[in-house]
Amino acid sequence: MLDQLESLGTQALSSIQSASGLEALEQVRISVLGKKGGLSEVLKGLGGVPAADRPRIGAVANEWKRKIEDALTARKADLEAAALDAQIRSERIDITLPARAPHRGALHPITTTTRRIIEVFGRLGFDVMTGPEAETDFLNFEAVNIPKDHPARDMQDTFFVGPGAVLRTHTSAVQMRALRSREWPVRILCPGAVYRCDHDATHSPMFHQVEGLWVDRNVRMSDLKGVLEFFARELFGAETRIRLRPSYFPFVEPGAEVDVSCFQCGNNPKNECRVCKGTGWLEILGAGMVHPRLFEVAGYDAREVTGFAFGMGVERIAMLLHRIPDLRLMFQGDVRFLGQF
Repeated sequence: MLDQLESLGTQALSSIQSASGLEALEQVRISVLGKKGGLSEVLKGLGGVPAADRPRIGAVANEWKRKIEDALTARKADLEAAALDAQIRSERIDITLPARAPHRGALHPITTTTRRIIEVFGRLGFDVMTGPEAETDFLNFEAVNIPKDHPARDMQDTFFVGPGAVLRTHTSAVQMRALRSREWPVRILCPGAVYRCDHDATHSPMFHQVEGLWVDRNVRMSDLKGVLEFFARELFGAETRIRLRPSYFPFVEPGAEVDVSCFQCGNNPKNECRVCKGTGWLEILGAGMVHPRLFEVAGYDAREVTGFAFGMGVERIAMLLHRIPDLRLMFQGDVRFLGQF
């Protein structure tokens, strides 16, 4: 039996060293140390050995088992290291290859236009103020002189979100928050999203406005015109002119629609001008002197202060600056469109 153990152990060690891979090594382990392996088969004959010789044979068998297990462990470590090295060599990165250029995003035209508007008015001393998009019915309508029977309060124009609450239809509510929370003088710019039930090529149920407010002693209509002329020339070019046409807005008196001279045809009306449609003028915003009723709501003395306000749609300005034909393009998320900016 000792000779069998010697022969089995020697052959097992040789097979372990010659194993070419982890799978072959596992087969050697099973064939020698498994339940039906060679060592178990040899030890089955231990019952026929005289009792005095069994301890010595058992000790020899355990010694061979230890040697085989140590050899298996060492060989397994060598094979795993070789496999890892081969994997690393096959998967290594060739650092000499040119790198792929990273994808770089860009700011949305609405964002860039809003920032440009804020920057221009910021040079005239206007501070930015924002407010909540879900607004009270009072601040959105009544506080800015829009009575309960005004058409703008109908369901087809306003999103009502609860009793006495609406999604703001303009950022004028922010102006009222400013007037009711601080003393004059007030010179603020109010950018933000607004909501109305409207959707076509030039209207969206959610769009963006920038409104301005200047309240102080002796503020005049001429101040309003000077501010808007400066804005128009900074945004559309030094040769740009503006005109004010009488118009009605509940929160200003007098009110005016403000046009700029067409920068495509140079205010030289032509039927073929696709921007101004041959009129030579482009409407960009509404403006006027703050209605005395708003000063009453804010707690100001209308005999002591005056002010002007103006408001513009950011999308309208962006469409003019970038010749965008359909407002809906700015909300569809098409990378082919956004990639142009």
